[in-house]
Amino acid sequence: MLLYTITSRKLLPGDDAARRQRLVELARGWASGGVDYIQIREKDLPLSELQALAVQIVEAVRGTGAATRVLVNGPAQVALDAGADGVHMPATPATTDASGNPQLLGAAGNAVRAAHQVYERAGKEAIVSAACHSAEEIRRAAGASLMLFSPVFEKVTGQSVASGHGLAALRAAVDAAAPAPVIALGGVTEKNAAACVENGAAGIAAIRLFMGDAWRSLAAGRSSR
Repeated sequence: MLLYTITSRKLLPGDDAARRQRLVELARGWASGGVDYIQIREKDLPLSELQALAVQIVEAVRGTGAATRVLVNGPAQVALDAGADGVHMPATPATTDASGNPQLLGAAGNAVRAAHQVYERAGKEAIVSAACHSAEEIRRAAGASLMLFSPVFEKVTGQSVASGHGLAALRAAVDAAAPAPVIALGGVTEKNAAACVENGAAGIAAIRLFMGDAWRSLAAGRSSR
């Protein structure tokens, strides 16, 4: 089971400087504990500050000697300059050609290719994860290294509640994405993570799950097999 954590410093206590420092400390702990991917998702930061934070997180992760990969939810050049392993692409709407016909890859496919090209020009290979909410969006993001399919389960954000697509939809997403691995996201906990894997997911992704210690039981269970 792959473990993929997504950052959100606003869930942490203290002022913004303290939150950023705590995020770096968490990243070090995630890497040491066996998390496979860390997505830096701090979309409110100016690009210069996002890059600076990414540099700190990358250095913290590399310092552990772990194989954890760091991805930046932002421009590929920012990720590359920060020393990150790649980028995460948010879902994008479909585009049409000059005749109004839908284009299969659309903006998502173009963005994935562009991210790969940024790294290729530097002589490196990018890991690109893509957010997807349907089999159609998975097809649009062709070329991504892995897909984040969400929401699998009901997700509560503030005052809003998003209904989950369910495990059958996750299975369909896995089939549509093959051979790219699918990571289950949205309402995932240590209690329902196994069900995601049983339905074909290569792993699970979350924000709040990784803010505490509950995720460690998943890492421990994986290493004991």
